[in-house]
Amino acid sequence: MKIADTAHSEGPSAFAQAAQLELRNVSKRYPGQREPAIRDLSLTVAAGDVCVLVGPSGSGKTTAMRLINRMIPITSGDILLGGRSVLEREPRHLRREIGYVIQQVGLFPHQTVGENIATVPRLLGWPKDRIAARVQELLELIGLDQEMTRRYPAQLSGGQRQRVGVARALAADPPLMLMDEPFGAIDPINRARLQDEFLRLQEKVKKTVVFVTHDIDEAIKMGDRIAILREGGVLAQYDTPREILTHPADEFVAEFVGADRGLKRLALTKVAELKLTEPNGLRPDLRADGARRVSAETSVRDALSLMLTEGGEPLTVVDGDGRVEGLLTLGAIEQLLSDEAAEPAEDAAEPRPEGRR
Repeated sequence: MKIADTAHSEGPSAFAQAAQLELRNVSKRYPGQREPAIRDLSLTVAAGDVCVLVGPSGSGKTTAMRLINRMIPITSGDILLGGRSVLEREPRHLRREIGYVIQQVGLFPHQTVGENIATVPRLLGWPKDRIAARVQELLELIGLDQEMTRRYPAQLSGGQRQRVGVARALAADPPLMLMDEPFGAIDPINRARLQDEFLRLQEKVKKTVVFVTHDIDEAIKMGDRIAILREGGVLAQYDTPREILTHPADEFVAEFVGADRGLKRLALTKVAELKLTEPNGLRPDLRADGARRVSAETSVRDALSLMLTEGGEPLTVVDGDGRVEGLLTLGAIEQLLSDEAAEPAEDAAEPRPEGRR
């Protein structure tokens, strides 16, 4: 399977097909340790999905990730990528076909941005013109100017270095990307921007992604599905963010996601998804032209925060062209929470509906 060859059969903008990832009864026991670091872990990540591994310290999140690209040897079980066992692959060749992004970025300080991005394509023997075209494409994709090609990592901000790290991981169009707390060392404002940029990027490239974090809020924002691990590498729940927040599997999961999981659920829903009130149906002092305006794409959580600062008054909801779609009231948000609480738990084995949130 020569992913790099098939990835660019239609030119440098033709992204490789994402691959399904499956962990089958995976365990990892280190020599001299009484208990395994990972115990009988089984889960499937659909092609093109983002799976977030999250859990307390000692739950084996990073260990599970490092087993996937054979950075450490598996004790028992199997891992399949695109239906083929990774144990059948030569580790170095396997790693060249899996993108890898880490918290410390790991750019080579003596190489320019362009040379860093080109690392894996060079190892795969791509022609120089093809590498140059790919570097240019990826700089545009991550929102950096072409002149950045000649800069060195020390000349970049932390956020820029992280974006270059993502570009390097994407360079050979891997069907799978591993991301180990990629935004953990970034300040909160730039971290939120990088998260948003990655989600925008993922909408275009549709890679299968395994994302490790210790932050449940980041997991909820980034993941199509979340795998919550207990200490000792035992899977506590594997489900969509909405399902985990609405129907936690047990007390451990409920405590881990936090007592404010009702508010966290609001972050998964856009204002456009709620039933809005017709402006003419309200009192004259609450007409749409007198209320604060929010985009229909605003999260309900952010809208609620704004409403509370406005004394609970309704918000005018507008579309991308500024046209009024209706008014958001506290009653609509209360109804959303009531409806979600009444929904039965979904079977985790059932395919989820299309769309992230």
